[in-house]
Amino acid sequence: MLKKITAIVLILALFFSNPMIVKAQEEPKEQELYAKSAVLMDADSGRILYEKNAGDKMANASTTKILTCIVILENCDQNGVAMASDYACAQPKVRLGMQKGQQFLVKDLLYGLMLESFNDCAVALAEYAAGNVEGFAEMMNHKAQEIGCENSYFITPNGLDAKDEKGFHHTTAKDLAKIMRYCITQSPKAEDFLNITQTLQHTFCDLENRANYCCNNHNAFLTMMEGALSGKTGFTGNAGYCYVGALRQGDKTLIVALLACGWPNNKGYKWSDTKKLMQYGLDSFEKQSIKEQELTADMLEQMEVTDGKGDKIGERVYADFMIQKGNGQESFLLKKGETVEREVVMEKSLQAPVKKGTVVGTVTYHLGDEILRKDEIVIAKDVGKMDYAWYFKQVLKEAALKNLEK
Repeated sequence: MLKKITAIVLILALFFSNPMIVKAQEEPKEQELYAKSAVLMDADSGRILYEKNAGDKMANASTTKILTCIVILENCDQNGVAMASDYACAQPKVRLGMQKGQQFLVKDLLYGLMLESFNDCAVALAEYAAGNVEGFAEMMNHKAQEIGCENSYFITPNGLDAKDEKGFHHTTAKDLAKIMRYCITQSPKAEDFLNITQTLQHTFCDLENRANYCCNNHNAFLTMMEGALSGKTGFTGNAGYCYVGALRQGDKTLIVALLACGWPNNKGYKWSDTKKLMQYGLDSFEKQSIKEQELTADMLEQMEVTDGKGDKIGERVYADFMIQKGNGQESFLLKKGETVEREVVMEKSLQAPVKKGTVVGTVTYHLGDEILRKDEIVIAKDVGKMDYAWYFKQVLKEAALKNLEK
């Protein structure tokens, strides 16, 4: 009997001492993550579900290569031929080991870029796309601005630490998550990006058949969790271990971005943080549709248009409304218990004339201070203003009707 009681006590102690069981649906505390900067994002809406120092400008090492990859995919022919320059060949390890003058298909160098993180592949691709690394950096920064990055500056296509007169090579966890979201859900080349980054092994040779190469995917997260979609590791002595990855399970697509997630000998920290944040997203959030609280035009109160033209003198004239939906998703991942609030702001009165398309109000859907979507309430039909000509016409019409009644 004593042995049974002792066993039960030990089992209970193990249960309550296991943080993954007790805290499965709790927001990770900052001190529970190894990364100095981290983001968990809903890839469908772009909403940040968790953040830790998300806006801090930090070196991001080879996670830069997801931007390099998507810029190449969108601007270059994958069957194009890139030639190795002296500068490309001189890149530090990790590298393919290309020799000056060797020629490669662009698509093969993309696999070297994303699977093995080869630095010489990044430079050869940059030079192929823009003529030189400086020109390609301009393309990278332009694309980052298009995506919506607010605090990023890219100098190198491979993510190696660099500085110039404008600053140092950096991004933020928030911006890095935005770039990954673009790569897997918004880019016209998203399918190509996913095909490359999900490939476990790729073999190829240069166009002169001088050497054969085999690239193996170093994104271990692909086999760590069900639904793992894509990802890219990174490390420099300045940046530390970095990672950005994506996962899809059911109706949830999640992105995790980590910067400065440990230094040697702690390669595993990034996987621990990634799994912890992904599991938090899966356990704690559910898809909710705005349609449950969506405002439609027929739900609005009637609003009289002062001096508006009607069918007869003395008739009250009311405006016809329609709702123009703003940019944004129809549904969002919300924490269990969270609800979307709706706020309607409209003009208090309307004075004729009123033109079709005139904005007379807004409908804002928000979660706390975060705006999820903003729709506009607009006039659906012109309402003219009464004038002497209209009055005269109505008088004649009424007189004609009276004569008919006689």
